[in-house]
Amino acid sequence: MKFTSLIAAAMLVAAPVAAQEIKIGIAAEAYPPFASPDAAGNWVGWEVDFINAVCAAGEMQCVITPVAWDGIIPSLTSGQIDAIMASMSITDERMETINFSDKYYNTPTVIIGTKGVEMAATPEGLAGKIIGVQGSTIHADYVEKYFAPTAAEVKIYQTQDEANQDLAAGRIDAVQADSIALDAFLATEAGATCCELKGAVADDPAILGKGVGAGVRKEDTELLAKINAAIAKVIADGTYDKITANYFASSIYGG
Repeated sequence: MKFTSLIAAAMLVAAPVAAQEIKIGIAAEAYPPFASPDAAGNWVGWEVDFINAVCAAGEMQCVITPVAWDGIIPSLTSGQIDAIMASMSITDERMETINFSDKYYNTPTVIIGTKGVEMAATPEGLAGKIIGVQGSTIHADYVEKYFAPTAAEVKIYQTQDEANQDLAAGRIDAVQADSIALDAFLATEAGATCCELKGAVADDPAILGKGVGAGVRKEDTELLAKINAAIAKVIADGTYDKITANYFASSIYGG
């Protein structure tokens, strides 16, 4: 009996330890071309491919975990997910609660609006207009600071798609969001029919942030270092550019 127990104990010691599963939180709603579910329900897009590449480079066993956008930071801090990779901009306000990896893309913030209607992406140009924006985003903060004082109304939406659809239906005059996401909408039949680019907003790094990074809990310094090393590797070995070329005509890494 003792001999059998010793053998069993030795087998347990020798058994390989499974890699720790890392839950990567993405926004549960579609945000093309960065992340959206395909017909089979699988998440696809530039950011999904990038997540997979980073996890492979860092030898991390990752599981993509969709979470409602307005609850994604609480989901991280409460331990439901281990990292956020959901086109989240690096801002000082967010860094009071979580830490961020190095930037992995940075694109301009723009306004699109009703085709043929003259408006500039400025407080004066949007005076008297109804502006739509997704809630709990840097864009909502920007609109409230710069455009709300002169706008006829600011409408807050749970998802970017809802704002875009109201713009297409003529219920609002303009929408602010990331240029790449709005380019994708303008490339659709509905977007091309209704709307056009009105211009980029004036930069305010305090609100719009310093690019997009992966969010992690303050105490997870080892995971943060692992993600940073993996991002650097994916950029250095050309994987980043290969993924980007599948979706965009030029680099989105930004300055």
